[in-house]
Parts: sequence; structure tokens; C-alpha cells
Amino acid sequence: MITNLHIKNIGIIDDIEINLNKGLNVLTGETGAGKSLIIGSLDIISGGRFSKEMIRKGEENSFVELCLYVPEDENAIDGNIIVSREIYANGRNQCKINGRLVTVSELKEYMKNYIEIHGQNDNQNILDTRIHIKYLDNFIGEEIKQIKEEYKEKYIKYNKLKKELKDNYGDEKEKQRRLDLLQYQLNEIEEANLKTGEEIKLEERRKKILNSEKIIESLNTVDKAIGEGTIDIISSAVRALEKIETIDEKYQNFNNDLKNIYYELQELSRDISNYKEDVNFDEKERNEIEERLNIIYNLKRKYGNDIEEIIKYKQEIAEEIQKLENIEQYNHKIKEEIKQTEKEMIRLAEKMNKLRVENGEKLNTNINKILEDLEMKNARINMHIDYNEDEYFENGKDQVEFYITTNLGEDEKPLTKIASGGEMSRIMLAIKKVLADTDNMPVLVFDEIDTGISGKAGKAVAEKLSAIGEKHQVLCISHLANIAAKADYNYFISKKVIGERTNTNIELLKEDEVIREIARISSGEINDTTIQYAKELRNKIAS
Repeated sequence: MITNLHIKNIGIIDDIEINLNKGLNVLTGETGAGKSLIIGSLDIISGGRFSKEMIRKGEENSFVELCLYVPEDENAIDGNIIVSREIYANGRNQCKINGRLVTVSELKEYMKNYIEIHGQNDNQNILDTRIHIKYLDNFIGEEIKQIKEEYKEKYIKYNKLKKELKDNYGDEKEKQRRLDLLQYQLNEIEEANLKTGEEIKLEERRKKILNSEKIIESLNTVDKAIGEGTIDIISSAVRALEKIETIDEKYQNFNNDLKNIYYELQELSRDISNYKEDVNFDEKERNEIEERLNIIYNLKRKYGNDIEEIIKYKQEIAEEIQKLENIEQYNHKIKEEIKQTEKEMIRLAEKMNKLRVENGEKLNTNINKILEDLEMKNARINMHIDYNEDEYFENGKDQVEFYITTNLGEDEKPLTKIASGGEMSRIMLAIKKVLADTDNMPVLVFDEIDTGISGKAGKAVAEKLSAIGEKHQVLCISHLANIAAKADYNYFISKKVIGERTNTNIELLKEDEVIREIARISSGEINDTTIQYAKELRNKIAS
């Protein structure tokens, strides 16, 4: 249930806080005081749409926060969940659940488990045909619950097996397509006959061929420099030092160093001469290298970043080919398991269908009886239950949808296409009354559900709201004395001008104030006669 609602800067609401209670909470008050803004704020905190025009004039943002008491929620702290949504004039949203930032869609998904809003233009659940089957199953109760749970286990298993079969190419055409592709890739890689390290060697050789002229020119320069007497000059220096090396040890050291240089130069000169002979520009070889590198580049583009990865991929596809060529036996086992699971699902789906058909008639009768009380005497709800032979759904093989006839002599049509906003609210009230004991929605909000009704219908609406309030927290905006008299808690919404700004105010009424408010609603005046009528109405309804 909602224990506290805080609203700031929405329309004429400056900053108000409401402590709400169990049972039927009725909000009444003068026209234009902000009653619908309070319901609108609940829609906003439930992830509904928000227009920047709703931000109070002169302010940069709006803020809505509520505290939910839901001890069964694992996220609750001491049984409480704090939900907030702040919206700025630039359209930016900041949504939080117990301090954790969430998106608007996450907020909406979370809050749909706790608050259901029904108004002139807001009956999302009843307009969602996917919810209709849940209404029916809630009405059936425990009798179908266990069957549904067993079916759901089979349904999950069925989808898992189907996916596994698909991943294993249980479809023969898909399997053959995959085999053809893998075989093509394997052949392409094998024909290339790749070798580890080959690319590096080819790149090096290609680089030399492309730079052969520059290499030969530079080597000739080096060979010429060494060969033009450099070695002979160093040889003469060695002989000169040999003549004095016995005089002083340092001369001997000089000579040893010079001899090393002499021998190294001789060796280097030979290497350069030999290397010069190997450096040549071979157009044919270059073309062969370019062609080979193109093959490698193409394979890298398709199968890996280097030759090692390509070779590894080749091994993987060879293994997959072997698996595919021998997978029939395994897939056969999966197909048999799918068939068996389908049989079990059909058995359970048929049991659920039988229960739904039987109880669908009872639900129709119960709803239609309440619709008569709500002054929709010619309206007839008829739940269509269509068994789908070809498909499996999460809740069986049934597709369930409410149909309605609102006037005598007319054909029935889907509820989502025919009922007006006011009719929708009363239809939802009838459904909620029938399902009051089994529906697990904690908070139900009805915005001006009494529009266009009075007298007997108003009394019936009040009784239905009160009955629902025994199992749920109900918030209701009303202009009817019957509904206000039936409330467990009455709130009065008013507006006042402070500093040339209009502000909304809300207060929880005491019992004597409730009587005066019922008197005001009933006739527009508060006098001894209307006060007496209000007391009688309050006592009569309370009894």
C-alpha cells in the first residue's frame, strides 16, 4: 500500500504531502482544486507520460515521491520502498527506486506490480488483451494454478529443446547450408597450405625486392669505401705497431685492437661482396610473392588476424563438420523429447481450456450482474476463449479476450474497440469486484468513476468500491455523496491564493468534517437539513 505521497511543482500544486491509509480513500473537493493532478502524479510516478507544460509556472522541475509498504518485496528496507521521479523543463528524467537510479521504462515495469490506475482515459490493463487471460485465471484460482505451473515448466523445456535443435541444425536444409559453407571454408584454407611464420618471411623478401636498387647502390658505396685501400692502410698500421709493441705494453694493446678491426673489416668486406651478388630485382619472384601475400590477406580478412588464428579456425571448422556429419543420432533424440513434451503440454493445455471455458461463463455472469447494478443494464460481457491448435503460448494454447455488447440489438465487439472511458471504469470496477479475493494488485486508483451516474448506480458503485477496499488499498476521486459516505478515509482538496499564486491544499477530514463534506456534495449547501441527510447517509451506508 501507499503510505505517503509527496508532490512538488505540478500544475497548481506547490508542495503537498499526503499520508494514505488502508481501505477506501476518497478524495473530494472543489472544482479545479487539483484532484486530477494528484491522480496524474500517481500516473507519473508509475512511469506514465509527462508533459513539460505540467511543471508549475516559474519552476524548473517537478518532483513526485511515494513510499510503498510492501514487506514481501526483496528490495524493501524495513518493509518500505521509496520511489521518486524528478522531471526537468528540458525533458530530463531522474527516476529512483530506493535510491537506485532506473530508467523510465524500468520504473514503469516495476510499478505495474503495485499500482493500477483507472480513469476516463487511463485503463491500460483492461485494454491489454494479454491481461484478460490473467483475469480469468485469477477467477478460477487454485484449481488452475498448479496446472499452469506444470505447463510452464514444460513450456520452458520445450523452447529450450527447440533452440538446442536449431543450434544443432536439426533442420535438414539449414544443416546442409552450414555444411556447404564450412566445407568451402575448409577447402579454401587447405588449398592455401599456410605455414606458421610464412607471412613474415614473405614480407621481408618483398621489402628487399622493392628496395633492391637502393640496397645495391648503398652496398656498392660501402664496398668501394672499404675496398679502396682501407684494409691495406690498416694492414700497414699493424705492421708499424708490431715494430714497437715490445717497447711498451700499451703499443701492444693498440696493435691488438687494430688487428681485430682489420680482421672484422676483412670479414665484413667479404660478406658485403657476397650479399651484393644475392641482391637482384626479379619481377617474376616479386609477382609470386605479391600473389601469395594477397591469398594470405584475403584469408586473414575472413578467418583470423594472423596465420596462427586461421590454422586454429581450420581445426575448429573441421571439428564442426565432423559433428554435423554425425549429429543425426543426437538430434533424433532431441526430436523425440520434443514430441513427448508437446504431448504433455497439449494434455495440460486441454485441461486448462476446459476449466477456462467452464469458469468463463461464470465470470461473464458475475460481471454482467454487477454491470446491471452499475446502471449498464444492456451491457453484456462475453469472454471469448479460442483454443489455438497450431501454437503454444506461455499460459497454454488459449487466447482470451473480453467482448462486449453495450446496447440491445448490436453485435458484440472487442472491449478494446467499443467502450467509452466512463464505461471502461465501471467495467473495470465490476471485474475488480468479482476478482477482489484473488487479484494481487495492492493499490487501485479510480479517477471520477462516478461521472454520468447518480442515485441507485452511485450507491452500487460505492458498495463495490468499499468491498474492493477490504482486500486492496483504493484511492478514488468522487463527486457523489454515496461514495464519500462509504469511505474509510476522506480527504478534502482545496485551493487558495498565496502571494498572487494559486496553491493546492489537502487535508484528512475528521468525522464531523466528513459529515459537512457529504452535506456539501449532496446539495451544494451545508445546513441543518443537509447535515441530517449526511448523517443518515453515513450511518446507513456504514451499517
